[in-house]
Parts: sequence; structure tokens; C-alpha cells
Amino acid sequence: MTSMKDRMLAGELYRAEGPELTADLDLAARRNEAFNRSSATDPQARLAALRELLGSVGEDTVVRPPLHCDYGWHIHLGPRGFVNFNAVFLDVAPITIGADVQIGPNVQLLTATHPVDPEPRRQKWEAAQPITLGDNVWLGGGVIVLAGVTIGDNTVVGAGAVVTRDLPANVVAVGNPARVVRTIG
Repeated sequence: MTSMKDRMLAGELYRAEGPELTADLDLAARRNEAFNRSSATDPQARLAALRELLGSVGEDTVVRPPLHCDYGWHIHLGPRGFVNFNAVFLDVAPITIGADVQIGPNVQLLTATHPVDPEPRRQKWEAAQPITLGDNVWLGGGVIVLAGVTIGDNTVVGAGAVVTRDLPANVVAVGNPARVVRTIG
């Protein structure tokens, strides 16, 4: 019998239950709490707590607490990035963030999905799809990026936008749902 964690990692429908997922969620909650309690007066300890929580953190990347995530180890931050206050990264599937990415306050990267049909949703089935941000992306404050989305290099997403589908490189996108309003360069 396949475990719920195996199903989750395979991108299949799963329920967030069972000893493996419960242990992973509990560990991430403790590590998330440690990072969010870390002191601004001790940047080395803060970085160590962040590296303990996340899958990888690139050189010279800064994340301002609070940060909220499910597992942490699915999140990979490239070098020289910046994540502002109150980020919510639901990392049921991988979240890969390129180099030099700027993420505004209150941004949500949501890999989790739920069935549209009511019965499997009532039974607590869910799934996930990865999110990828290319290099030099800028997400304005309050942007929400949904499961399965890839945003191309150098793209800017305006504050409050909801990104429901892939965005190409070198564009500005705004709105709900986000739509390209111009090309950059």
C-alpha cells in the first residue's frame, strides 16, 4: 500500500494524514516557529534557522519573518533574492525561486489544490502542482500564485494580482486573473 506521503510526492490525490506527513508537518512547524522567533540582531542565527527550515537558500538571500510554510524542504530560493514580511508558501509540491527574485509583503505561493467535485473534497483528498519563478522576477505586495504556475525570467507581477496560469518572460502582468499588459524591453 502506498503511503500518503508517497502519493503527495508523486503528485497524486492524497490526504494530509499518516505518520510520515504528520511528523514532517510537526517538524516544519517547529522550524518555522524558530525562524519566525529569530532576532534581527543576530542575522547569522536567523539565516541558520531559515536554512534548517527550507530545502535550499541561495547566497545573499534575505527572508523577513514571518514566513509560513507546510513542509519547508520543498522550497528552494535562488541567490540574491528578497522575500518580504508575511509570505505564505504552501509547499505541498516544489516551489523553485530563481536568482535575484523580489517578493513583496503578503505574497502567497499556493501549490495545494483540492477536487472540484464535492465528495472527494469532503473526504479530505487534495493534490498539488509545483510553482516556478524564473530569475529576476518581481512579485508585488499581495500577489497570489496558484498551483502549477511558472513565471518567466524578468517578469513583473503587479500588487494584488492572482496568477492562475503561466506567464512568459519579460512581461508585466496585473489583475485577477493576472493578464499581460505590456512587454518589457
